Amino acid sequence: MPSRYFPPAQRASPEGLVAIGGRLSTNWLLDAYRHGIFPWPSNSYEPMLWWSPDPRAILPLDRMYVSRRLERRLRSEEFQATCDTAFAEVISACATGPGREGGTWITPEMVAAYTELHRLGHAHSVEIWREGRLAGGVYGIAIGGLFAAESMFYRSRDGSKAALARLVGHLRARGFALLDVQQATGHTESLGVVEITRKAYLKRLEVAVELPAEFGGTLEEWERS
Repeated sequence: MPSRYFPPAQRASPEGLVAIGGRLSTNWLLDAYRHGIFPWPSNSYEPMLWWSPDPRAILPLDRMYVSRRLERRLRSEEFQATCDTAFAEVISACATGPGREGGTWITPEMVAAYTELHRLGHAHSVEIWREGRLAGGVYGIAIGGLFAAESMFYRSRDGSKAALARLVGHLRARGFALLDVQQATGHTESLGVVEITRKAYLKRLEVAVELPAEFGGTLEEWERS
């Protein structure tokens, strides 16, 4: 079905810009993700910017690279993983973590919008704890078999990688088909992220959002199963 609020993603500018303005309401956000579009503001004072880049970065759920060191840490009791227990802390940490000292696109308006999505059951977080303290995490949006990862952070070495690894395992167990990370970086490519064309992404997206997958449950339940 065509978007209710946006032009087709295929009409994006060469830079990937689809639209300017609009609202960060639940309806607008869910419609955007269903059609391969996401918000990425430049600041809090200008109209919202909506994007659909070409190429698009995804992490194939069967191709995440986990180093031997990280695998050992995941198997030990050093890290404890939870799900949806500290969403507010995760999104706040993503906005203020390493590399964000000069500013962030996770504006107060974005925080409020995604917190509301979390309250309604559309946005989720994975938390990694070490010695009772939050060591890393990731949050994003789930629609059908799509999970659109928005941001991750670490406070301890491997904290964000551990969160991503737990997320990938959870998504596989829950029958998800597509993990969108929007844009690739050298760091994410080292974890297995690849780029595909917008056309290929939209084709996969169309199938994924109609799957009967649900994020549901908790990571503790998944790990005991």
